[in-house]
Amino acid sequence: MTQQALVLTGRARLARRAVERAFRTAWQRWPEVAAAPDPVGWVRAAAHDYALAPWRRLFPGLRPAERPGPGTPAPPPASPGDHSLLVAVLALPAPYRRALLLHDGLGLGLHETAVEVEASTPAATGRLAHAREWLAERLPELGLAGLPPDRQGAVLHARLGALAASRPVAPPPAREVRADAERWTRLTTRAGFGAPGLLAATALAVTLTAPDGHHPPPRPAVAIPSAPSARVAAPPAVRQVRRVPHHRAARRTAAPGARLAPDVQ
Repeated sequence: MTQQALVLTGRARLARRAVERAFRTAWQRWPEVAAAPDPVGWVRAAAHDYALAPWRRLFPGLRPAERPGPGTPAPPPASPGDHSLLVAVLALPAPYRRALLLHDGLGLGLHETAVEVEASTPAATGRLAHAREWLAERLPELGLAGLPPDRQGAVLHARLGALAASRPVAPPPAREVRADAERWTRLTTRAGFGAPGLLAATALAVTLTAPDGHHPPPRPAVAIPSAPSARVAAPPAVRQVRRVPHHRAARRTAAPGARLAPDVQ
């Protein structure tokens, strides 16, 4: 699987890291992987997805230098034919490159290839045909032009297998990968339980250190002008006098039983 990722990416460190991550993810989700119809295909798809992640093409300046590490020895110089084939394969778009590796390199059928790349069978067939045409045009020494599709697949299967074998890799021991996966699972589990605890502790500390209540700042005193010394006398109350008609007033002043004499001139 590391050699497959190396053919897909051309980078030894990335290929090894993709395969290790795929196995670690499979160990973390082992109940799902064990119940899958094809556990090997599950791990292979995880490794290919990580190796061909789109964000790696967006930031090429962030790629670490490909220096041979302790577990990744320096590859021997490839033959001119293998080097030309690798350069031509890497020039293909990632979906076409992956379909070519799965069908012609590993020998999967068109339906299995389409399932693994999450595409329809006609789409996978079109990608494979385009990849073969590209290689036939770029590398005429392969002799793919004019051959039937099954014969083209046989030629590419032999050449891709020789290309992968020419780039030997030293995968880490299985026990080491499993121990790393278990350690990573413990760390993520502790982080999942520790984050809510940290938030609760922070909320409790804020509650204990916060003041009892909110006290608004004192408002500045405003000077009120004093009242004038001289008091202004209020106007006297005006008593409303009710005017009574003349004839009613005469009746009220006259003694009871008296008769009013007419006016004498």
